[in-house]
Amino acid sequence: MDDFQTGLVELLPRLRRFARVLRSRDADAQDLVQQTVERALASRAKFQAGTRLDSWAFTIMRRIAIDEGRSAQRWGKLVSPEDDGAARVPDAAQADEALRADALAVRDAIHALPDDQKHALALVLVEGLSYAEAAKVLGVPAGTLTSRLVRGRQSLMQTLAAQGVTA
Repeated sequence: MDDFQTGLVELLPRLRRFARVLRSRDADAQDLVQQTVERALASRAKFQAGTRLDSWAFTIMRRIAIDEGRSAQRWGKLVSPEDDGAARVPDAAQADEALRADALAVRDAIHALPDDQKHALALVLVEGLSYAEAAKVLGVPAGTLTSRLVRGRQSLMQTLAAQGVTA
């Protein structure tokens, strides 16, 4: 494997995390990661050496998610049964019931946020992108990103506090 492919492989855990923010069902998140990697490999010639591969890949993923969202709105939602038990389980390595309940509450609170706030929080707080990098991925000015982060954090803290979840 060359440096580009190695970089994509190393980026997979972060792509999976961001996909789980964009898609609530695990299978849909996995599909989104696969589509992102496929498109990144196909568009490899468009990647500029010296730029951040993670920001480039997050942008690809976000565009795929937007395109799929538009398509779903046009054609209607496909209904597929989901194993509710599996969907409600966070990381299986978490043995403590209180931690598991808190993790579920955080996940649900994040998914309840408007998409613009959810995406901003995921890129900056979870993936560690700078404000400028996240703004570029989202295609918004840095000030817009900052206001989305503030609103998202406030909403998240209020929701979790109302549920008795401590950070």
